[in-house]
Amino acid sequence: MREQYRSEDFSEQDLAADPMDQFALWFRQVAGGGALHEPNAMVVSTAAGGRPSSRTVLLKQYDARGFVFFTNYGSRKGRELAENPYVSLLFPWHPLARQVIVTGTASRVGREETVAYFRTRPHGSQLGAWASEQSTVIGSREELTERYEELAARYPEGEKVPAPPHWGGFLVVPDAIEFWQGRENRLHDRLRYVRDSQAADSDWRVERLCP
Repeated sequence: MREQYRSEDFSEQDLAADPMDQFALWFRQVAGGGALHEPNAMVVSTAAGGRPSSRTVLLKQYDARGFVFFTNYGSRKGRELAENPYVSLLFPWHPLARQVIVTGTASRVGREETVAYFRTRPHGSQLGAWASEQSTVIGSREELTERYEELAARYPEGEKVPAPPHWGGFLVVPDAIEFWQGRENRLHDRLRYVRDSQAADSDWRVERLCP
């Protein structure tokens, strides 16, 4: 299975000065075009003990600081980030023949930020954060359903659900962001911002990588 990518040129002259501005541009194009069901879906890769692991997570915020997602801190990714904060994010925007690859360091966001986001979640998702001990072994689907139903009885629709202490956000501060554009004959454009604290006029330098 193979597809010939056809796209317009993507050159250094097209790039914003700051990678977060470039990400915002591409994200608006992807989110606004309707080509993707969940354009904020990203693959989060962590590693501990020399063994990598990956899973799909939803990006919930991005700004000048970096990228934010939320999870159970006791999950596999939460435990691995506590051991090794280095992380990779991959946005696979295949219908547009684009990818964005972020490498950086993850740290927990403040509790206020976590609680503020938790309040915006649907009621059922709030209950789910309590019901699921993410990444742990469970005996059956029925056991999970029973936990959820107990919580639903305790916190009916319309009643405030407290944010779990074991649940919260991670902020990924990037040290490199690669923008990948598919091109014909596998001669793809790969432009990578790399944080460069030694640069006189910018915190970032741009490198072109061979495809």
